[in-house]
Amino acid sequence: MLARARRLLLLPPHTPRALSTTTATPAPLSAAELEALLRRDHYSAATRRFHSLLPLLTHPSLLLASALLLRRRSHPSLPLPLSSPLNLPTPLPTAPPSPSYHLRLILPSRLKAAPLPFPTLPLHLSLVTAAATLSAVFAPRAATFAYRARHAAVRYLRAIPNPSWFFRLAIPRQRFSPRHVRRLLATVSAKIDDPGFLDYIHQLFLSDAVAFDLGGNDLGRGFPQESDLAATLLNIFFDPVDREVMAVREEVHKRNPRVKDESVLHTPVRVYAARYLDEMMVVTSGSSKMLTLEVRDRILTVLEKDLEVKVDRLGSSVHSAVSEKMEFLGMEFQAVPPSVLHPPMSEKAKRERKMYLKRKAAQAQELKNARETRRKKLGLKILNYLFKKVRRGYEVEFGFRIEHEVRQQFKGWAEETVAEYFKSQDHCRYWHRLLMSGDFLSLNRVRDQLPPALVDSYDKLQETVDRFLMPMKGHDMTEDKERLAEEEDERQYEKRTVEDLTELKMRVNAPMELVRKAVKLAGFTNSMGRPRPIKLLLCLDDADIIKWYAGVGRRWLDFFCCCRNFRMVKIVVSYHLRFSCFLTLAEKHECTKRQAIRHYTKDLKVTNEDGAAEVYFPTEREIKMMGDKNLSDPKPVDGALTMILVRFAVNDTSYPCLAHFCTGTDTLLYRIRLLQNRLNVDPLNEKKWVQGLSAIHESVNKKCLPLCAMHASDLLLGKITLQDIDCTQFVDVE
Repeated sequence: MLARARRLLLLPPHTPRALSTTTATPAPLSAAELEALLRRDHYSAATRRFHSLLPLLTHPSLLLASALLLRRRSHPSLPLPLSSPLNLPTPLPTAPPSPSYHLRLILPSRLKAAPLPFPTLPLHLSLVTAAATLSAVFAPRAATFAYRARHAAVRYLRAIPNPSWFFRLAIPRQRFSPRHVRRLLATVSAKIDDPGFLDYIHQLFLSDAVAFDLGGNDLGRGFPQESDLAATLLNIFFDPVDREVMAVREEVHKRNPRVKDESVLHTPVRVYAARYLDEMMVVTSGSSKMLTLEVRDRILTVLEKDLEVKVDRLGSSVHSAVSEKMEFLGMEFQAVPPSVLHPPMSEKAKRERKMYLKRKAAQAQELKNARETRRKKLGLKILNYLFKKVRRGYEVEFGFRIEHEVRQQFKGWAEETVAEYFKSQDHCRYWHRLLMSGDFLSLNRVRDQLPPALVDSYDKLQETVDRFLMPMKGHDMTEDKERLAEEEDERQYEKRTVEDLTELKMRVNAPMELVRKAVKLAGFTNSMGRPRPIKLLLCLDDADIIKWYAGVGRRWLDFFCCCRNFRMVKIVVSYHLRFSCFLTLAEKHECTKRQAIRHYTKDLKVTNEDGAAEVYFPTEREIKMMGDKNLSDPKPVDGALTMILVRFAVNDTSYPCLAHFCTGTDTLLYRIRLLQNRLNVDPLNEKKWVQGLSAIHESVNKKCLPLCAMHASDLLLGKITLQDIDCTQFVDVE
């Protein structure tokens, strides 16, 4: 009975797999065009509210824009723009899809676990369309510190000058319950006068089509249990908190104006904030702890009374930005002097720099000498050849004239030689002494007896000789250079000392202890911290094994690329993950690690079907050259680290690919294996799990999904997530 119920829930026959038709499709709406449409046709200046938004959820152009967004997100390996057309279904729906009818309940592999509802593709499109509509309404009035990207918030916090105190809003894990939904709908109704639209959002919450937890770590990570509408609704829900922070900032700025006198060292009192979904961090600069406590109390009052959100006041304590670290968005923040972020060169580094410049100059001189030697040999060969011909009575004739080119070439060589010759102070001193010795024409009695033109020519010659050949005092020149270098060093030291005493910068570090715990929990290393193989991957192809390791490594490198201790993350990826991959491949082929390295090379090269070598794992040189990429919002490693795709031995191509809007039918079956189920660990138990590491809902554990070669590769490499997969069409394989 259970297997039959699972088949009925997982394989609804009436659910469409793709949107297709032969009729002409409308043009998709961009974000600016959607905002202009709302302002033109759906805004009332009298009430200052939007109206009639429910019909927009079935607008063909808006549906097409949502479908294109899903297709671009699920096809990252294809070049943009995508060439294949994307059509809407006919007839067009006159009302948004019912949440209760377009939800499919996925039963977990364990009886004690809770099932998870997934939206079908029409409902998924409706959620994306609703998110775009709400964003167009509320985004223009949103706070500037309400970020939709993690790295944008991190870069803002990193640029804060002189941080003194900070705190973060510690919200314990709690369900977004009906009381929060009422507060959310009240905020939405303040700008939208459409009861049908508000009722549709309410129905989404009642049917669990949109369901999430506050204070958890599941949002913004590409997990299948996260709705595309959740981020937009969270930004609207926390809008009263943003307004309170903006009011506090305005009051503080008015009471503490900036001093315009540049000669006065003044640090104005300022309040900075950054919020990403339900995580928020507030930083004060140049203020006392009492002011920071007052700001915190005002924000917590809005959260507890106006939004009815439970807050951990102990976890929201105010900390010193200099002496304590604050964890926010999976990274560690602390205020440090500028010399910590940009340390001066040590004496050893200076000596190495001088030796490097000396070697570089010597190599350049060697190359120059080699070029001159080749020129001399070539010229001597040409002259020797011509001399022999002339001696034997031959007339040298050319069919083309190269006298001008040869003259210009020799002239250039001569000028270079002369310029290089007179760069030497010894040569200049020698020729100056020769040309200036015996200058009897400087005597007045001799000059009076000579023609004025000759005397003037002599004076001009002396001026020219003095200008070009007057020897500089080499010892004094060296002393001047040394004195200037010492003065520059003193100025730099004075500047660094003043900056260290008067300025503070925000340092962002990756939590290396948590990264090492995650590496150990996932099985990359043993209890001693040394790489070990993962035997669950032995059933995959060599390329798939390398792709899975590459997906985890690149997620870590992209997420922590803005951190100060990025070098430590590079070591974890370049050593622990790389050699764990070598050991896994060696275990699969029953060979030694040295033989695996010799076969795949250090770069983990693998040959494709055409026999060409491909590299998926980042090479050592590539990792060494990596730095801050200025990424917008890279996905954390959680989804790639806690999920393994196990390929079936049987190639069954009767199922289509489950990626959104993929028409591929040549597919392979994969089974999803989750880390928490393999270890039999509850992700909410921080003693056995890694703090801050999220997990995919266990209802998708051991579920089977057919994927084409491209989407299987993208999912293993971490380019797409399970949000880009139609989870309502999982295949039931007993």
